[in-house]
Amino acid sequence: MALPATRSPRGRASAFACAGALALAVLGLDQLTKHLIRADIALGDERKFFIGIRLVHVRNTGVAFSLFSGGGGLVLAITLAALALLLGYLARRPDRPWLWLPTGLLVGGALGNLIDRLSHGAVTDFVKLPLWPAFNVADIAITFGVLALLLVLEGPRRNGP
Repeated sequence: MALPATRSPRGRASAFACAGALALAVLGLDQLTKHLIRADIALGDERKFFIGIRLVHVRNTGVAFSLFSGGGGLVLAITLAALALLLGYLARRPDRPWLWLPTGLLVGGALGNLIDRLSHGAVTDFVKLPLWPAFNVADIAITFGVLALLLVLEGPRRNGP
């Protein structure tokens, strides 16, 4: 029995191309903003940016929003396993509407923070809101990626499986 056109190699390539393009855009913006912060704001310093928003330069050894600080190898292993599962799911279900969106956001965000861990020993965070830990573009992408993944997986379905 032939697979539907959306599960063809072309459909899979299209889903991965969209996710990859978004991941590269997130990764580029994340690395650019972190570079600008590291070059312009001394570690530990801060600047007013907008009402209620400060730019800071802090280092984070945990995951998004400083969770699991000092987790090191465990954080890396969990991140890589989650990305492998997500990419495997995209490969199996490239026809799932909008699945490329959370995949691209999550992969780009995770790779952005992974690059920081490997090259600087910690992640550079720089956006500070009142009553909230500092975060960065990768953290924003990961947060919206998780929300988008929940909507894609649990949201309204079209006709069919």
